[in-house]
Amino acid sequence: MRLRDLFTAEVVKLDLESETKDDLLKELVSLLGLDEKSEAILFKTLKRRENLGSTGIGKGIAIPHCRSLVVSRLRLAYGRKSSGMDFNAIDGASVQNFFLIVAPPLEVSNQYLPVLGKIAQFAKDPEVPERLLDLDSADEFLELLDRKSS
Repeated sequence: MRLRDLFTAEVVKLDLESETKDDLLKELVSLLGLDEKSEAILFKTLKRRENLGSTGIGKGIAIPHCRSLVVSRLRLAYGRKSSGMDFNAIDGASVQNFFLIVAPPLEVSNQYLPVLGKIAQFAKDPEVPERLLDLDSADEFLELLDRKSS
């Protein structure tokens, strides 16, 4: 399983508009194309997860994630806010890159934690944070995933 195989151009947004953490989480959730009720449930679940501790892992990257019954399979999305946002990241720096991971509570393939690890590994590549900021299209994001992740 490769990260590239879990993303499509439809779940990539390079110009997030939100000004608050809550709005940003809602904007990321909207990329998944769920119904309004499911989006609201998912937002509340993600917010609860963020209240336990920020998913901002440093170097301008956050990986909001949760398990929820509103999805039947692992779902991912990527959003970028070039100007950055305070996301209480562990390094105290603002966050520009957001990788959303949502999985059902019982997941036969059990990819949730391995995918979380793969994204964290991808983000640790010294070139990746800067490359993410230079992207001009969703296709370039998918190509970067193809080149830099296993």
